[in-house]
Amino acid sequence: MKTILVAIDFSKNATHALQYALLFANKLEANIHLIWVDNTISDESVTDTIEGELRREKKAYMNKIIEEYQPSLTHGKIEGIFKKGRIYQEVTKAAYEIKAEMIFAGTHGVSGFEQYWIGSNAYRIMTQAPCPVVTIRSDFQFGDTLKKILLPLDSSLETKQKLPFACDLATSFGAVIHLLEVYNTPIKVIRKRIDQFGQEAKKYLVEKKVDFVLDKIEADNVAASILDYSSSKNIDLIMMMTDQGTTTANKYLGPYAQQLINNSKAPVLSLRAKEYH
Repeated sequence: MKTILVAIDFSKNATHALQYALLFANKLEANIHLIWVDNTISDESVTDTIEGELRREKKAYMNKIIEEYQPSLTHGKIEGIFKKGRIYQEVTKAAYEIKAEMIFAGTHGVSGFEQYWIGSNAYRIMTQAPCPVVTIRSDFQFGDTLKKILLPLDSSLETKQKLPFACDLATSFGAVIHLLEVYNTPIKVIRKRIDQFGQEAKKYLVEKKVDFVLDKIEADNVAASILDYSSSKNIDLIMMMTDQGTTTANKYLGPYAQQLINNSKAPVLSLRAKEYH
């Protein structure tokens, strides 16, 4: 049985992220773990019995959410996890502990408010998580399936790492993958490399019998161009690589990752890039 981890801070965004996670859990036949992190400064340690008035209240909220949404999960169970510490660190640790296949987190976008912790921690979770992380804004209205998945392709070695996971999702949902070659330079050798990656991706999807379209765009601003394309095609999910500092993706898409998450109306699925030496 697969496992999905959902970060919960009891805000509207977090509840929306849980509802979206249920869509994936039902398709992938996965259990769901909800995690709440007490990030208050205190000497108390977290035990199975959540001590303190705040934590008792949060535990009651968690139980209420589990009771409300358990009937919507067609396979498996919804369980709660309580941690204390830095939010992004505890979410990452929990993902390792339960061997999560995916993490879901709500975001507020550029016009959001910082009082809800997950909005300010989402990007840190993405860059440290051991599995793909899906961020979704509360104003995104999703249906009962995924129809279009967007895979931007750049000149980094890591860009093709999205393909296997995208293929699995597309197969599960019966979705079409939009391969998007993004050119932001006139340098021919780089453009040729992007073309090559596009052809390799196309061949891979043909072999996997996944429906796809292949488009190309010129981009002065990579993030803005990807988002414009996403809006024009009514994309349901954008997949991108998240840099790890020394990867080649850091030279290209890394600076745009935060822009994509903050400004995308559609959910963004982020995968940590493996390092190339």
